[in-house]
Amino acid sequence: MYKKIRKLVKRIIIVPLNLVYKIKPEVSLKIVFYLRQGHKLNLKNPRTYNEKINWLKLYYRNDLMPKCADKYTVRSYVEDCGLGHILNELLWEGFDPKEIPFDDLPNKFVIKVTHGSGNNIICEDKDKLDIDKTIKKLNKWLNKKYLPSYGEWFYGKIKPRIIIEKFLEDKNYKVPVDYKMYYFNNINGKKDIAFTAIDTNRFVNLKRVVYDRQWNRIENIYLNYPNDENASFEKPKLYKEMVEYAKILAKPFPHVRVDFYIINDKIFFGELSFTNEAGFGKIKPQSLNLQMGEWIKLPPKNV
Repeated sequence: MYKKIRKLVKRIIIVPLNLVYKIKPEVSLKIVFYLRQGHKLNLKNPRTYNEKINWLKLYYRNDLMPKCADKYTVRSYVEDCGLGHILNELLWEGFDPKEIPFDDLPNKFVIKVTHGSGNNIICEDKDKLDIDKTIKKLNKWLNKKYLPSYGEWFYGKIKPRIIIEKFLEDKNYKVPVDYKMYYFNNINGKKDIAFTAIDTNRFVNLKRVVYDRQWNRIENIYLNYPNDENASFEKPKLYKEMVEYAKILAKPFPHVRVDFYIINDKIFFGELSFTNEAGFGKIKPQSLNLQMGEWIKLPPKNV
């Protein structure tokens, strides 16, 4: 019932705003921002992280962004950066789920749709996978439309595709930790990683733990998800290498989140995210939102 209500509300609000975006994108983003944040979006003098992300969506274009937001074409970008060795193994790619060679796939694998987030199927036992249901779900995801009213223009330039990657697990058969490294172009005037977020309870009740560059835990914050007070993580042995890789991949951009996994003492690339929560997420305290905003030096308008 709740999902049906959400879909109805989304249809009533978002569909008209998609039309508004095509005519007046600033107006569309201001409306969505107010509905999500409860206050007006300041585009003339943006100060907070969320305000600057929305400014970037409207007034900044980088031709690399669609390539890097696409879960398939980003692989060639990673290779061009000299980091092909951190890519996960690609088992198959294509546009029609009916063509997936399920018989040839290993027992465990991950299926992803390349033009959005969260559209993943994790298969841990191929014998239990409902192939017809999987194909139906993939077709639905492939036909999912980019939402112009959110302003994430680069997703609209991606041709929807399916990729299948190797299932990553450590030697103890545990799902790997996802290290989300936040890169900014103006930390004390330099380009650097500010902090690393690690998600917990990803499939049930998502929470987050955040560490600064010295791997000191940042307490009493809300970075899009609640702070998990009961979880803690040791500083990874390959932390320095991850930071260097993140800075290489993030260099052309004013801000991006770079995700990695570590499996059996080997780093694997996850993804690049340019507009966390589309710039509408909850960040507390406000001082953190302002600090993250200060770390982004806005480029000249090129739109």
